[in-house]
Amino acid sequence: MRRNLNIAFLMDPLESLNLDGDTTFALALEAQRRKHKINFFRPEDLMLKFNDVFANICELELYSSNSTDDFKYHNKVTKPLKDYDVVMMRQDPPFDMSYITATHILEKLPTSTLVVNNPFEVRNSPEKMFVTNFSHLMPKTIITRSTKDIKDFREEFNDIIIKPLYGNGGQGVFHVQPGDENLNSILEMFFSQNREPLMVQEYLKDVRDGDKRIILLNGEAVGAINRIPKSGESRSNMHVGGKPNKTELTDRDKFICNEISDSLKIKGLYFVGIDIIGNYITEINVTSPTGIREIRNLDSIAIEEMFWDFIEKKLTNNTS
Repeated sequence: MRRNLNIAFLMDPLESLNLDGDTTFALALEAQRRKHKINFFRPEDLMLKFNDVFANICELELYSSNSTDDFKYHNKVTKPLKDYDVVMMRQDPPFDMSYITATHILEKLPTSTLVVNNPFEVRNSPEKMFVTNFSHLMPKTIITRSTKDIKDFREEFNDIIIKPLYGNGGQGVFHVQPGDENLNSILEMFFSQNREPLMVQEYLKDVRDGDKRIILLNGEAVGAINRIPKSGESRSNMHVGGKPNKTELTDRDKFICNEISDSLKIKGLYFVGIDIIGNYITEINVTSPTGIREIRNLDSIAIEEMFWDFIEKKLTNNTS
């Protein structure tokens, strides 16, 4: 028999989100449909007091119809997070010190509170670094601050993609073609703004046919969409106008998923999104992967239902 759960969502304010396509909203709405209690708090609402984790948190009500999605916050109170069954860490990147601090604090929760995804492993698995554990599945890649090495890389591969190492949503991603005179300016801009190296990859022409987002639940592929970049754009992220299309998993997609599956399970990275262009994986998103509403619209696959089935079963097994 299913028990009612008390669930805390660590996320950005709902008023800042596009609710129509928001994965966190879909997950919370399904939890509410199951009569679980859903609650909301922001990263800045976290507090560590006498080594116990607290949050300035409020109950949340969601509303959804064919025409609109909406929400209502209730009064905030300060409560210990150990009183909650599940904490959903759905804070959007960038993967900065605010994010890292949240993982350190959440890591102090007792094991009786399930944090999804595992904050220790999230902290150690930023998407563009974690994927390098599977370099045999990736396009040719260099991570460096050396202007010379980046120029040499472009000389070798001609078309290249330059990405900030801890960015998200396609922000700051540049397609640099042979002879592009903007390369020096692009590098100067990046290096003047932060101290991190850049990720530089060979440009994959298959991106014109789409960048496939695959959702994995406990290491198993449960749904996918193909994001097509709009005309005149090299990025396929939906934040910058990429169009979601129905797709199927190829044998290569399935091979990639199988290659990373055990690592995700061992690390407690239960809800993950990976990006595949052609035959190559480019990112493993463990922070706040998106795409489940588009998958449901295109394929009638209710990943939000599968997710809570998994969490409920896991909690039941942990307490039995």
